[in-house]
Amino acid sequence: MNDTVRQARRKATRTGCAVEATLSVMGGIWKPVLMFHLLEGRLRFNALCRLVPNATPRMVTIQLRELEADGIVRRTVYPEVPPRVEYELTDFGRTLEPVLISLRDWGEALQARDQAEAASALPPAVSARAVELASGNR
Repeated sequence: MNDTVRQARRKATRTGCAVEATLSVMGGIWKPVLMFHLLEGRLRFNALCRLVPNATPRMVTIQLRELEADGIVRRTVYPEVPPRVEYELTDFGRTLEPVLISLRDWGEALQARDQAEAASALPPAVSARAVELASGNR
């Protein structure tokens, strides 16, 4: 991706808001997930694809290229046959760690709330049995 496209995408041109600028870099469904997995360290392309099985390899490639263009991810190609490609967060990309951890924590709370609401919508007998099964009491 050339610098002109990168600059046009990263600028917060609609509102001038810093949140817009942040989301222009890390927004989308797969970028935060890929970055979250890269918090653990360097990963090969196929490992990332296995960690995000609902994303096509093409989509993973596109998202990684955009993150690389924005200086969030570093791509290393090793001169081997077949070529080995690894991805890791840059120092600048690592500054997103608290944001990604907060997103994970909030998502876990949302999932717990949704599960509680779904369980409370069941008839009491079904709900009690679901809790019993979930706790391992059979």
